Amino acid sequence: MPKIRTHRSTAKRVKVTANGKVLHRHQFSGCGHILSKKSRKRKRNFRRDQPTFKGDLKRFAPQIPYLL
Repeated sequence: MPKIRTHRSTAKRVKVTANGKVLHRHQFSGCGHILSKKSRKRKRNFRRDQPTFKGDLKRFAPQIPYLL
């Protein structure tokens, strides 16, 4: 039986911690342009990885079978 293929763009946007939490990487979320109108606090929060919602996990699970 062949291996399941990982959806590469999802794997680049999602990171799994050692405790099993799934974090969404924020380097892709439109935070690299038109920064002059965004507040310092908002730009600073773009640097952090944010936890994903349970509805997103259901969507991500088949795409990244070996990370979860």
